Amino acid sequence: MEQKLKKYASLLIKVGLNVQKGQPVVISSPVDCADFARICAEEAYNAGCREVYMNWTDDQIARMKYLKGADEIFDTVPQWRADFFNSVSAEGAAWLSIYSEDPEAMNGVDPDRIRRSSIASGKAIKPYRDRQMLNFFPWCIASVPTAAWAKTVFPDVSEDEAMEMLWDAILDASRVFDNSDPVREWEVHCSNLSERVRILNEYNFDCLEYKNSLGTDLTIKLPEDHLWMGGSEETQDGRTFCANIPTEEVFCAPVKTGVDGIVYASKPLVINGNIVDNFSFKLEKGKIVDVQAETGLEFLKSAIAVDEGASYLGEVALVPYHSPISQSGLLFYNTLFDENASCHLAFGEGYPCLKDGAGLSREELSKRGINDSIMHEDFMIGTPDLSIIGVTKDGQRIPVFTDGDFAF
Repeated sequence: MEQKLKKYASLLIKVGLNVQKGQPVVISSPVDCADFARICAEEAYNAGCREVYMNWTDDQIARMKYLKGADEIFDTVPQWRADFFNSVSAEGAAWLSIYSEDPEAMNGVDPDRIRRSSIASGKAIKPYRDRQMLNFFPWCIASVPTAAWAKTVFPDVSEDEAMEMLWDAILDASRVFDNSDPVREWEVHCSNLSERVRILNEYNFDCLEYKNSLGTDLTIKLPEDHLWMGGSEETQDGRTFCANIPTEEVFCAPVKTGVDGIVYASKPLVINGNIVDNFSFKLEKGKIVDVQAETGLEFLKSAIAVDEGASYLGEVALVPYHSPISQSGLLFYNTLFDENASCHLAFGEGYPCLKDGAGLSREELSKRGINDSIMHEDFMIGTPDLSIIGVTKDGQRIPVFTDGDFAF
């Protein structure tokens, strides 16, 4: 296991971030994952980084703050924290985020406090967020188990067994195997995703039409000169990196005002430490005009009310229903994994998925139809019977997904 963890950390540093000699590295990590964060830090130094900056988080401390903190603190962000995110990102630091939150850490917390805190944080670190979404610096999101998360996924075994089982699932999904080189595995995988991207870009669809037995009936218009992406990405200075490990998706951005119909979630969503389940959105001219949910409705409504853009879509992503993560049969209660087991959408900020998008400002992207928000939250919609039809500009109707999988 020690060898596999070192392989995993090396994969995140070499492929996820592609750390360059003399480059600073930020590692954001829960304190529960400190052991693995240290392995990553050592790998970053071995790769020649200038310095590793640690950004520690703690679900329990965060919960105490939301429950017991003075009310006025949720409308502000300490200047030192904003300065850290904004100044270090301006240096072009490589940014590794270890995403391993307790799915129910904020159960019972006032959703208005979470909403206000999200607004304050989004405004304070907007320069960092803009640089991230525009690939000014390399960034990667990955996960390692925590006890609370593992017991949510595997509730019927002991904590130690749950941790071991979740580790195995994470490493398998990330293509870290005993007798193989994960860096080589990812080169092949990214090449395969690039072929999907090539096909979709050649079709140059005007819109996509979604239908399934849950009741989803949705039309999504794509921007002029849109660009599908997937696998490895490039920073603005041309260095490759992989933003998500694992990843099974190819993705694009919709026209902000070009989405109409109804869409039903196919998996629960963990948002701000709360589980939202069995939910749906109705959209008119891109805007979410109605929200339904059996569980966590107040937290979902709070999330799409963070700002004006939070009630519009910013991403459309295609993942075959029979992808490896889906085939594991696990519900991870972690968006990084669950989104890569299912076609998904995201409400909030859009990626610059345009042929000349990397060089455009947020204002220029907005004029081209790309949504702007301090929020970006993926939710899963893929099912075994999902049908997606791509409609070309001359009216041809091309099957993109049939029975939950790519038709080509």
